[in-house]
Amino acid sequence: MVERNITTVVEFILLGFSDIPKLQEILFGIFLIMYLTILLGNGLIILITKIDPSLQTPMYFFLGNFSFLEICYTSVTLPRMMVNLWTKKKNISFFDCALQLCFLLMLGGTECMLLAVMAYDRYVAICKPLYYSVIMNYKVCTHLVIASWVSAMPIVIGQTYQIFSLPFCGSNKLNHLFCDMPPLLKLACGKNLMNELTIYVDAAVFAMVPFLLILGSYIKIITTIMKMSSATGRYKAFSTCSSHLTVVVLFFGSAIITYSIPKSSSLSGIDKVLSLFYTIVTPVFNPMIYSLRNKDVIAAVKKLLPKCRKVKSSDHT
Repeated sequence: MVERNITTVVEFILLGFSDIPKLQEILFGIFLIMYLTILLGNGLIILITKIDPSLQTPMYFFLGNFSFLEICYTSVTLPRMMVNLWTKKKNISFFDCALQLCFLLMLGGTECMLLAVMAYDRYVAICKPLYYSVIMNYKVCTHLVIASWVSAMPIVIGQTYQIFSLPFCGSNKLNHLFCDMPPLLKLACGKNLMNELTIYVDAAVFAMVPFLLILGSYIKIITTIMKMSSATGRYKAFSTCSSHLTVVVLFFGSAIITYSIPKSSSLSGIDKVLSLFYTIVTPVFNPMIYSLRNKDVIAAVKKLLPKCRKVKSSDHT
């Protein structure tokens, strides 16, 4: 009973950027601009993939779902971070912290799976072009998206329960921007090596499976492209994959580094910066990466702009 009373934590204090108090308002402004960019940019991708007939293909179906996922993923952490910066209140209840971590891991797992699905789509398109329409039909695409969203749920719920079942003692100050696995495990007390190891193994396995699928897909894609006799064909094939590959490197690169570096207080600043990459920076650049290197998306946006102007002019009249 005594031990339970000592280890009970009612709330956590998210330290965030409290070490640089003079920049709180500036950071709020930067995050607000980034959040609006994420909403508008990814919202535009969703809109054009739904209404433009030329984008009614599996590739853009997955891109539309990925953009929706990016909005959801960012909305788990960024609004709360902005509220903390604006109000200077940094406390988060035990339940809210658990809920935030659960959704963060769930949507992060979904992103890993959806990136793997998008890589498989490119593999079929380049390596098996004659069978593409048969393999990647609407029913299969829908099932793959649903599986991406659902498959992470049971593992993540189990992980969240494991983490918040650990005893927390001493300081309740979470030296991070939001509730995430590494900083929470750092606050856990007692000899919980096996529990921590199990949690990290679960996360590694779940992230590693999609990553290996992506890696395998791209090895086969590159092998197929290198065998193409036409230089134009090779360029087109590479260009259809380059956007997706850029997002994969940004997301997996920053996440792997964050979860693999040792738990040291001297590295907490690096943790925060890297966590911004996979939770905010990637969703910000996602629309830019896909639109700037994709002629179909640019053409769809150009077709949409005159329609928007017509609607505005008709409203004024």
